[in-house]
Amino acid sequence: MDWNIPLWILQVVVALAFIVTGHSHSMGYERSIAIPRMAWMKALPVNFIRAMGILTIAGAVGLILPAVSGVAPWLTPLAALMLALLMACAIVFHFTRREFPHIAFNTILGVVAAAIAYGRFAISPF
Repeated sequence: MDWNIPLWILQVVVALAFIVTGHSHSMGYERSIAIPRMAWMKALPVNFIRAMGILTIAGAVGLILPAVSGVAPWLTPLAALMLALLMACAIVFHFTRREFPHIAFNTILGVVAAAIAYGRFAISPF
């Protein structure tokens, strides 16, 4: 089976999820902290949250742009791997705060990002 199309679909869906998440962290901080389920953001410095959001958006762009442009396409699986690592860190953070709905969301995104990394490194590289 050719895994290129399913991997592209996963890349686009995960990239969109990370762009939305990164936007809320970096540019929508004031609105986000007003939402009760986002109270965890108050536990970290605002500049850290904003930097994390910008890096998340950069990772999301890295899932798509290098592969589409053909310029350094090896960055696509690397971006997926780094996003999976970011989600692993987020899981640990939310676990220490007993924020289980966040853990579930981070686990799903992390597993899919890791699957993309594996798929693009080993199964269907560019």
